[in-house]
Amino acid sequence: MLSAKEIFSLKNIGLAIVFLFFMIGGITHFTDPDFFVSIMPPYVGYHLEIVYISGVLEILGAIGILIPALRQMSGNGLVLLVVCVSPANIHMWMHPELFPDVPETFLTVRLIVQVALLMLIWWCTRATSAAKSIV
Repeated sequence: MLSAKEIFSLKNIGLAIVFLFFMIGGITHFTDPDFFVSIMPPYVGYHLEIVYISGVLEILGAIGILIPALRQMSGNGLVLLVVCVSPANIHMWMHPELFPDVPETFLTVRLIVQVALLMLIWWCTRATSAAKSIV
């Protein structure tokens, strides 16, 4: 049985944040696909299909990081997914006039948060040195 200290470790808190971010985000791809389609750069094709596929990948990645045997592989997949959807965030940042309801400051902060999210995913999905020696 895990102790309270182990349950509330910084890595587990990081995993919870990453899980919630991608699970909620993935579900939102299906409940509000028009939003995600609207932020995609025009040079990307198959907007709706990509929204649904990325939603499925977000949900699978979120579930995967909860399974210790799949955690690192799922973390790698989520990092790749964040990198792949970055053009949408960069497109919004470069063309704020297309998104008048979104403050420009938010678009800039979002890019910074995206880098922090990448670092959090990487950090909390790596096995600890003690766990590596057991495996």
